Amino acid sequence: MKIIKWLKKRAYLLIKWLKKWTYLLMVIGFGAVYLACVDGWAVYAEPMALVRSWWADTEGEDGLTGSDNEGHALEAWASETEQGDFTGSGNGPGQPGEPAGSGDTSGQPGEPTGSGNGLGQPGEATGSGNGPGQPGGSMGSGNGPGQPGGSTGSGNGLGQPGGSTGSGNSPGIPGQNEGNGEIGAEVPEYVTVEDDYFADAVFIGDSRTVGMFEYGGLEETAAFYASTGLTVYKMFDSEIVPVPGEKKKITVEEALQQNTFAKIYLMIGINEMGTGTVESFLAKYAEVVAHLRELQPEAILYLQAIMKVTAERSAQGDYINNEGIIARNEGIAALADNEKIFFLDVNPVVCDESGGMIPDYTFDGVHLKAKYIGLWKDYLKTHAIFP
Repeated sequence: MKIIKWLKKRAYLLIKWLKKWTYLLMVIGFGAVYLACVDGWAVYAEPMALVRSWWADTEGEDGLTGSDNEGHALEAWASETEQGDFTGSGNGPGQPGEPAGSGDTSGQPGEPTGSGNGLGQPGEATGSGNGPGQPGGSMGSGNGPGQPGGSTGSGNGLGQPGGSTGSGNSPGIPGQNEGNGEIGAEVPEYVTVEDDYFADAVFIGDSRTVGMFEYGGLEETAAFYASTGLTVYKMFDSEIVPVPGEKKKITVEEALQQNTFAKIYLMIGINEMGTGTVESFLAKYAEVVAHLRELQPEAILYLQAIMKVTAERSAQGDYINNEGIIARNEGIAALADNEKIFFLDVNPVVCDESGGMIPDYTFDGVHLKAKYIGLWKDYLKTHAIFP
């Protein structure tokens, strides 16, 4: 009898132990399936980006130098497909980097020391093929869509390569020798105005524009379609515009259909930096601009540069950084035609020699303090165009 009771007790304990571990394994299994199939491990994207940044441009444990995609265990853990060969970074889906090259394009490896940033094209030699469908000419950066960079020039102008060592920064104009591509470009003739200039204007944007509404002194003059967290992806669908005399709000789309404005000020983009790529953001931004032109064809459209953050905030290692802001601002500037669409950049007014926002001007490294919103408004008042 004692043996039977002992065996029963042990069997009970064994069953209880098996149940506990079965539940634990089920939880772990379901969690793994969710992360792999549903979430795509996205929850770990930001921590992984931070970890990879610690290894960027440093010497790895294997003694090989290069970018954050070095051929060591860290990259094998972080990459979805293949790790880079030697010092190359295999950023293209399903493609490893060639020696010292970065295969940034979809399905293309980088050629030796070149960065294949152009869609479907690897970088030639030491050039960077940034233009869609075009590789960079040796040491040149083909930043203009459809054009490679000439020699050591950077083809930043739309559809134009840079001449010699010049940078074609003006839309449609290549750089001349060591110039910035401003030769022949039409420079807007801005005038200085008073607050009443904004009486027929609407400001559209995120929390920064909310700050202008609250502290810029224009809340009784201009219209504001602004909300914290607003992005280009949800801009027209967001119900953020109060209806006078009613306890409801309508979408920006509906408000722009019901009201007519002579000027539209758009500043948006800081919230989108953790989503997608520079290219996907700019493609959506261009769609937004085109739709604004459809809804308000007679309005002057002011595209405001994304305001930079402080150098300290930029160096924190997450998705909000000035390098990404600069890349987006360059694309936004290229949309200006200086006829109905103008690009305004307040950054030189609020930034210091570090290239970031002046620390004393901000309370969180991202937003201007109330007393410095006036600097932004004064800049807009000295950069006005009359229809």
